[in-house]
Amino acid sequence: MSRTSMRPVGTALLIAALVGCALGGCAQTTGRTPPATFAANLPSDLPPSRETCAQLAEVLDTHLRRDVLAHWFPRCVDEAGGFHQCFARDWTPKPEPYRFLVYQARQTWTAARVMQYDPALAPEYGRYVAHGLAYLRGVMTDPEHGGLYFRVGPDGKVSEKLGTEKHAYGLSFVIYAGATAYEATGDEPALALASETFAWFDAHAHDDSGGGYFEALSRAGHPLRTTLEGDGRDAIGTPLGYKSMNAHIHLLEAVTALYHAMPDEAVRRRLEELLALVRDRIQVPPGALNYYFTPDWRAVPMHDSFGHDIETAYLLVEASAALGRPDDPGTWRVARAIVDHALDWGWDKQHGGFYYSGQAFAQAFERFKSWWTQAEGLNVLLLMHERYGGQTDRYWKAFRRQWQFIWDHQVDHARGGWYARVSEDGTSLVSGPDKANPWKAAYHNVRALVETVERLRRLAGQEAKKEE
Repeated sequence: MSRTSMRPVGTALLIAALVGCALGGCAQTTGRTPPATFAANLPSDLPPSRETCAQLAEVLDTHLRRDVLAHWFPRCVDEAGGFHQCFARDWTPKPEPYRFLVYQARQTWTAARVMQYDPALAPEYGRYVAHGLAYLRGVMTDPEHGGLYFRVGPDGKVSEKLGTEKHAYGLSFVIYAGATAYEATGDEPALALASETFAWFDAHAHDDSGGGYFEALSRAGHPLRTTLEGDGRDAIGTPLGYKSMNAHIHLLEAVTALYHAMPDEAVRRRLEELLALVRDRIQVPPGALNYYFTPDWRAVPMHDSFGHDIETAYLLVEASAALGRPDDPGTWRVARAIVDHALDWGWDKQHGGFYYSGQAFAQAFERFKSWWTQAEGLNVLLLMHERYGGQTDRYWKAFRRQWQFIWDHQVDHARGGWYARVSEDGTSLVSGPDKANPWKAAYHNVRALVETVERLRRLAGQEAKKEE
């Protein structure tokens, strides 16, 4: 049905249909064809009124609870310890190749964030938080040298095949999980895990000369900087001896959470340093992020990852707010430039949604749609609308189309959860239909949905005040 043909229909009726369908009245797809959904029945040019924001908040909240959380928890909880990492499309457990620090920390963080989101869920999700923390403190921690292993065997034991590397990327999520768990539960050992992990990493990996951090560490905590030539790569694929955007934006994310939980001056100094590095060195006009860097922060030519770009826009704003500068004009200017650049070069104007990667001044060349990129896009587009909606409706319109693409194509309506990657038009899978693997946890889409629902509810409240 065309947008024009739907305009005579009253807004109230459209929203009633939207909510009713979200609560279970819509047919579910059993294949790759997009379903006829409530999202498609709401014009993308509907203005962001108090009523629209409030109703959309309920729609996304329902999706979060019914289609996401209900499938992940408690299914992923391994009674033997930690969280199971691999699930087929129908959520049948599959064998695990290893236990992954990032996944274990992300699931712990997710449970803690759900506790903050809905206190009624705190008793249940508090158990999952404690379960995850116990695994991180026990199995994943190196009792001899400190820090936590990036990978261990499926049995939780150190494996010569998997190595003993410790990595900034994995440790950042331990800090993030521990700090958020402390804020959600008041559990002092959770804060201790976060602060001790940060202290160990900072002592072993901070680059006092060049700034930022060396990323790959030996078991004893020595930076792995063997050569700037050759093919050696670390645990996340960064050439040994180089620094990466990917690790540093997640360190920014983690240290933001730690400073919020523990406003220590030493943590503040590192957060200020990371914010400046990401905003003023990693990000460059017109709003793109360089991917790899030499130790002294000279950029190495590489593709532009739109998902990391838009995620970073949110993380910059979050970090600045944690430092007491929620309205810092320089940070907001850069964050907006990043989102505008992604919309200019990485946004699918025909189908909606963000492409995977491209270049600073050229059309995207990896045009599939990844679950985590779409989730981060949903969050940051509404963030930009909240800030700049009085100036332009660009972000609101893109937000509505982003959600519609997710609902129509990224969500598995037959079996729950989100597909990892779908084609440009969303009608076919680019990767397998599995719902979870070591790199695909519940962190991205849960955070996006929680943040979006909370922001929509704030916008509904703001509209209410304006009308009073």
